[in-house]
Amino acid sequence: MKTITEFPRDIVEFPDMGIVMPDGTRLSARVWMPADADQDPVPAILEHLPYRKRDGTTTRDCLTHPYFAGHGYASIRVDMRGNGDSQGLMEDEYTEQEWQDACDVITWAAAQPWCNGKVGMMGISWGGFNGLQVAAKQPKALKAIITLCSTDDRYADDIHYKGGLLLNENMGWGATMLSYSSRPPDPALVGDAWRDIWLDRLEHEPFLPAVWLRHQTRDTYWKRGSVNEDFSAIKAAVLAIGGWGDAYKNAVSRLVQGVQAPVKGIVGPWIHKYPHFAVPKPAIGFLQEALRWWDHWLKSIDTGVDDDPAMRLYVMDSEPPRDWYLERPGRWIAEQQWPAPGITARQLKLGTHGQLSQTASLTEKVTINSPQDCGMDGGEYCAIWLGPELPGDQRADDGKSACFDGAVLDAPLDIVGAPVIRLKLAADRSRAMVAVRLCDVQPDGASTRITYGVLNLCHRNSHEFPEAVVPGEMMEITLKLDDIAYRVLPGNRLRVAISSTYWPLVWPSPEEVTLTLHDGAIDLPVRLSGDGDEWKFEQPEGATPWQFETLRESSNSRKVERTDGKVTLSIVDDFGEIRDSDHGLVIGDVAREHWTIDPSDPLSAHGETHWTQTLSRNDWAIRTETFTTMRSDGQNFQLTGRIEAYEGDKLVFERDFSEIITRDHI
Repeated sequence: MKTITEFPRDIVEFPDMGIVMPDGTRLSARVWMPADADQDPVPAILEHLPYRKRDGTTTRDCLTHPYFAGHGYASIRVDMRGNGDSQGLMEDEYTEQEWQDACDVITWAAAQPWCNGKVGMMGISWGGFNGLQVAAKQPKALKAIITLCSTDDRYADDIHYKGGLLLNENMGWGATMLSYSSRPPDPALVGDAWRDIWLDRLEHEPFLPAVWLRHQTRDTYWKRGSVNEDFSAIKAAVLAIGGWGDAYKNAVSRLVQGVQAPVKGIVGPWIHKYPHFAVPKPAIGFLQEALRWWDHWLKSIDTGVDDDPAMRLYVMDSEPPRDWYLERPGRWIAEQQWPAPGITARQLKLGTHGQLSQTASLTEKVTINSPQDCGMDGGEYCAIWLGPELPGDQRADDGKSACFDGAVLDAPLDIVGAPVIRLKLAADRSRAMVAVRLCDVQPDGASTRITYGVLNLCHRNSHEFPEAVVPGEMMEITLKLDDIAYRVLPGNRLRVAISSTYWPLVWPSPEEVTLTLHDGAIDLPVRLSGDGDEWKFEQPEGATPWQFETLRESSNSRKVERTDGKVTLSIVDDFGEIRDSDHGLVIGDVAREHWTIDPSDPLSAHGETHWTQTLSRNDWAIRTETFTTMRSDGQNFQLTGRIEAYEGDKLVFERDFSEIITRDHI
């Protein structure tokens, strides 16, 4: 990345600008703006997050917000109420209070003497979600948003449920938030009140894994904040960005199709990171692209964004399977319309003896009875921490699945969009699931997962009103796999792998299940293969990176152990410890996850997490330890949680959570 140190306008930074909400709650904002904005007002750009603006998102904030300020914007990074250096309490994600606070900040910013009255909103993940949700509230000053790695559907496409199945990330991310929100504000900013604020937060912190698990169907809880309920509510211009290595890739296509305001989409090869520093490369000049968007919609400058293609997509070339890629070869394509008329469906049928072709037929039933550890090479649901988190070689999981292989390709095959598989099958239990993977099999037999999908068969007709499976009864299901843009190279072959389990991505059915497959076919969205890029982005730029001293190096590990008949995936992410070179705060954190199952017993499934957070400066030091566990029997989920808070080595707060929640068709 090219570091930019000189900008068209000089910058001034405010580390703690107070924004008082109508109820008296003070939100803390870190603000960068042109030094002469009082004389020459500028548009404002808001990012509204719970992730701590001086020690949580500082790495990316330092690259991004001063860059916008230097190009003539007031860039406002607000700590959400109940987090970081802001007052108040947090109740949940995406609450009415959160949206109202954002609307009030937008109104406040538009009225400042340094603002020209126009505001944009930007964010990745949580900030991408609430950017869409706030846009649907239509605050008058909000003219444009940039949403990255987010979704329009909180039930079907977030970290809680997928295909009506419980994602283990529901507990994993809930545990992360339990840890994140356990930290106090910085005494250097809030003074002696820090301790009372901290203890009040700890006393009222929600146990989010249980909050989310109480809603196992697509009920009103999830519909609220799912902007696909009414795309027409969004009037601001939308730039939607995603990555093929991210969990939220599917929303970009739906937003481009559904939003009636001006909208454009970009999807690259990246994981859950901003694309000017994400991997796998190639990264792009995201900040320049964002400036084109802001300049057009907030400054009325003709930057040509109106004429940009509806979708710009990176088609990844076939690569041998690895659990981490620093770079993916491929090419950028550009589609002026979306859906693109040049993308057509090619149907391949599942056939006897594991065939996959346009003429195959399944003349014999295929039974599928996968062990509970099928899926161990599926990688993380949402790759985010810059570690070995992507799907590895699928051969072990393929061996626990029913596989259907195509012929060796004699020409490249570009799959662009969402493959759709249709299956006729039966299950021998009233609660059952199916997982489908589309793989790229290399000449040496190595198997790369191209895309996948999972479905709770109780949700075969509706995510809102599930129905028990009738054992032995034939079902016809349609399953849309995740969006992808991928080139299968000549010499390789396609594989469809079907399993009855997929651990540890999703929680297993309560009983061992046998599926009986009677027929099936997959429709591939195929685009004519070409050569060379159809679009070129500028190279990445950023402002001066965060300056800090490393006290403990970061590290991560991911290993699978098999002992006493059980399989355990252990993940340890030590994010290290650093000292901020500006304000001297020392920050450290370590995350640990363990997911265990007996391959022959779905009720043996067990997950546990342990997070450690440390903050210190001079004689002040705090530490929080948070723990969560989850297991189940045939009728209920059992969740536990614990917070321990220390000043120095003294335990000053402890709190336990324990919840039993009925399984609802899962």
